[in-house]
Amino acid sequence: MAASFTSQNRTLISPAALSRPRGRLVYRIVLTVVIVVFTLVFLGPLYWMATGGFKSAQEVVANPPTFFPHHPKPGNYHTAWSQLQIARLLFNTLYYAFGALAFQLVFDVAAAYAISKLRPVLGKLILGAMLATLMIPATVLIVPQYMTVLDLPVLHVNLIGTPWAIWLPTVANGFNIFLLKRFFDSIPEDLMHAAAIDGASPLRTLWSIVLPMSRPILGVVSIFAVVNVWKDFLWPMLVEPDPKKQPINIGIRSLSQGVPENVLIAALAISALPTLLIFLLFQRNIMSGLTAGSLKG
Repeated sequence: MAASFTSQNRTLISPAALSRPRGRLVYRIVLTVVIVVFTLVFLGPLYWMATGGFKSAQEVVANPPTFFPHHPKPGNYHTAWSQLQIARLLFNTLYYAFGALAFQLVFDVAAAYAISKLRPVLGKLILGAMLATLMIPATVLIVPQYMTVLDLPVLHVNLIGTPWAIWLPTVANGFNIFLLKRFFDSIPEDLMHAAAIDGASPLRTLWSIVLPMSRPILGVVSIFAVVNVWKDFLWPMLVEPDPKKQPINIGIRSLSQGVPENVLIAALAISALPTLLIFLLFQRNIMSGLTAGSLKG
């Protein structure tokens, strides 16, 4: 019994070492150093980008770089907003992001529900194949995806330059299907049987029982879908050649010719702000949604 208790509570530093003053001091020093290093690694680029938007063009490219703007220029952000047409680019990005979100919710929820609750033949094999796609680097799929949207099979339609070229490749997301399936597995089968006894069809059960109980994971999938489209760069650059229709990352690049470095950095800071706000506002929802399906209800 004592051996079992010890094995279950084993840590990197034993309680005996932490009980000594020297052990506590070493532990706190190491912990502080690790936290500071990781904080600098993650927040350093964000700080440089945010402060770079306040610097002059000469100060941005100065060597060695300055940590603080000597003469802050908040007007750089206003110049970036107007000169690079940030408002229109943000609208385009929201249009693509929420379009992709709508398709992902419809198809990924349907796929996860079918595998989890309807249990089709070879359902586990299908799920395994979906998860196997996560092992394939995204860049490997660029050429097949481009050839597909260039000449859509069966219909033989060219989707280049249309929102469908951005929306369709995001629909079948193996990671989101896995998250949804795992959450659906945690919904008690008694509820499903009771709904079937009352005469509810599988679609009615999904709409009236499963989806209302799945709000946490649906929120997580929604955040992932929006952020993935927001941060994507290579694919929109290939399939949307019109600068007036491009999302914000590609639009800034297309309109950056002749724009000073400090104004360009200010535009990049504006483009990164929405996703940072999404994470800061919904980080609790993200963590609760990811862990909600780990416990059986």
